[in-house]
Amino acid sequence: MNQGLLNSLTEAERLLVAETERDVLKGLDEDDLLDLHQRIRRTRTKYVKNYRRTASAAVAEVGGRGKSYPRNQRDRDKAELFESVLARVSREVAVAANRASVQLRRERIEAARTAKAGVGAATTRAAELPERQSGTRPRTTKTTGGLKKDASSRAAGARRQAKRDAR
Repeated sequence: MNQGLLNSLTEAERLLVAETERDVLKGLDEDDLLDLHQRIRRTRTKYVKNYRRTASAAVAEVGGRGKSYPRNQRDRDKAELFESVLARVSREVAVAANRASVQLRRERIEAARTAKAGVGAATTRAAELPERQSGTRPRTTKTTGGLKKDASSRAAGARRQAKRDAR
């Protein structure tokens, strides 16, 4: 990273960039990474917005986009810096999410194996079923085999009725 650009950052921005160092990122869990990702994205969006607004205002003043390009270098550089920092954090979020996905998959497979083996299967099934309150009937739904088929049937009925009404 450009040292001059890092020196031009505010203290809060410098701390935000320091939070994205490899050693610091390894110590964060998925929720902390997502929080950091959101804060960096907000900062990046701020500088992109500032750059675009200033650049569009300078075009009318200077007379062209090419002539106004060098006038807004600082905001453009900051936006680029936070974009690269955001990419670094995004990669770590992906790694953490993948790790969590693998862990969850292992847990689900293990639970399925124990249920298939019959170890505690009867007690877990009974615990999962909610008790019915007395005086309430179970809800019944009238269906003929699927939501799509039911919708098609209703639409056909509506077309028939519209045809009759048009007579």
